[in-house]
Amino acid sequence: MKRPFAMIAGTGHAVPKRRMSNDEFQALGIDTSDEWIRDRTGIRYRYVAGEGETLTSISTEAARMAMQAAGVTAAELDAIVLGTASPDHLLPSTAVEVQAALGATRAVAFDIAAACSGWLYGAQVAEGLMAAGHYETVLVIGAELLTRIINWKDRNTVVLFGDGAGATVLKRSTRGRGIISAYMRSDGTLATLLHRPKGGAACPSTPEIIAEGSDKIQMAGREVFKNAVRSMADACDRALDGAKLAASDIDLLIPHQANIRIIEATAKHANIPMEKVFVNVDRYGNTSAASIPIALDEAVREGRVHDGSVVLFVAFGAGFTWGSMVVRF
Repeated sequence: MKRPFAMIAGTGHAVPKRRMSNDEFQALGIDTSDEWIRDRTGIRYRYVAGEGETLTSISTEAARMAMQAAGVTAAELDAIVLGTASPDHLLPSTAVEVQAALGATRAVAFDIAAACSGWLYGAQVAEGLMAAGHYETVLVIGAELLTRIINWKDRNTVVLFGDGAGATVLKRSTRGRGIISAYMRSDGTLATLLHRPKGGAACPSTPEIIAEGSDKIQMAGREVFKNAVRSMADACDRALDGAKLAASDIDLLIPHQANIRIIEATAKHANIPMEKVFVNVDRYGNTSAASIPIALDEAVREGRVHDGSVVLFVAFGAGFTWGSMVVRF
């Protein structure tokens, strides 16, 4: 077990004002139902950003909550790392816009594009910066406005995704608390199974591309499911091995909230009972990079994470990207 360099000192999350139920899709002409969505995904609601709500605004709200919990001011932040697949702008990064909104003038700020693994990657990058001796306090955010980049006529994806932001403040570790094991992997050969085919620099948006929806998220659901279960199961094993812990040592598993079937399959492989798994996919849907930090903040505020808790995090996302982390709180 390695010496922990970074601990999670504070958490926060924010979501848009509008909560959308499954029943509302039928009114939009989508051939689906509440029963169909709940049975296949476990999702009942998701939050949808409206006019005036941006990735920067909800990220800033979540960040302020996490900073308050950690007792940290904007002037104390050394870095801001933000994971997202749906930035407000292609240039500049959303992280620098959050930096400006917070007034964190001395913090270096940058985005990470790792989709659903974004917060997990960001936390491990922050740990590396601390281990190198450069930084003491890093704000790590996972945030998405996925409802802005989905095809609202595609039943395969429109029911899955929601908007939100989760934030964590990482500080230099004390008393042996913090990240005690971490694992990250990627496989770009499978990128087209979950991607936005057009709309980037390789194929800029045109009226035709926008009309056909090829600038929106497209997903090969069955293949993504198989790869997600396999990769997250392996990542759990790797993190536990790295921490020299058994499944019975884990107090809480917080997985990426993609859908309930993937969560249950991952927990079963890791040999962690569902009563020790935090699940909120029913209330938020798949919020990609925001998924784990939103769940973590809720778990902390519900008292399911406290001093001494050992928590296993695991994620899988477009790229493909995946990873895991064991943290002692």
